Amino acid sequence: MQIVILAAGRGTRMNELADEVPKPMLEINGKPILAYKLEALPAETKEVIFVIGYLGNQIQQYFGDSYAGKKISYVVQEQLNGTGGAVQLVKDLIENDFLVMMGDDLYVKEDIKNCIKNDLAVLGVEVDNPNKFGIIVSDENKKLLEIIEKPEIAGPALANIGLYKLNKKFFDYPLVFIGNGEYGLPQTLAMMAKDYPVKVIKATDWFPIGNPDDLEKAQEEIYKFI
Repeated sequence: MQIVILAAGRGTRMNELADEVPKPMLEINGKPILAYKLEALPAETKEVIFVIGYLGNQIQQYFGDSYAGKKISYVVQEQLNGTGGAVQLVKDLIENDFLVMMGDDLYVKEDIKNCIKNDLAVLGVEVDNPNKFGIIVSDENKKLLEIIEKPEIAGPALANIGLYKLNKKFFDYPLVFIGNGEYGLPQTLAMMAKDYPVKVIKATDWFPIGNPDDLEKAQEEIYKFI
């Protein structure tokens, strides 16, 4: 099983912390975020493909061509054209089934394993403020129907948190344009869901690291994700 980790962004909300270090390489208790993520990956994942951009050479220097028993490959996203554009870059490296996750979010290993069990899947977490997230809509069998960005609805609702189980059929679909020069992975997956069942999985926990306060709080939360 291959896993694609999206780590090309600038991390502007980290302010000066990300001036000289790519956001996913910021440290929690002396270790980069990405190192925790790779060390916590299930045994089923044999190869990690990093999509890098801003200061991506630091990620290459740290992880090299193997880390934590996993082969490491790199693709450079020169134009930040969204999550869909990022995944499209790895098309020629993908063998069949693969995972995609964000480089600066922490996920529970068991949730990752649950995604792997399905041909296609998307992971979500229950939130009380759906107007701040992309919201997953599913049917009574927990199959994906659509993903709606920041709907004005009452919570709770299931928010998309950027972890997907995909396969090569994903590349048969045209990327969905979402504005501002970006193409969306979840929106493209929702299009694919009209032809193939995509399982919606509820996460047991999730910790996004978006700003300096999150990074500080992660020092206490990290034990849940390793």
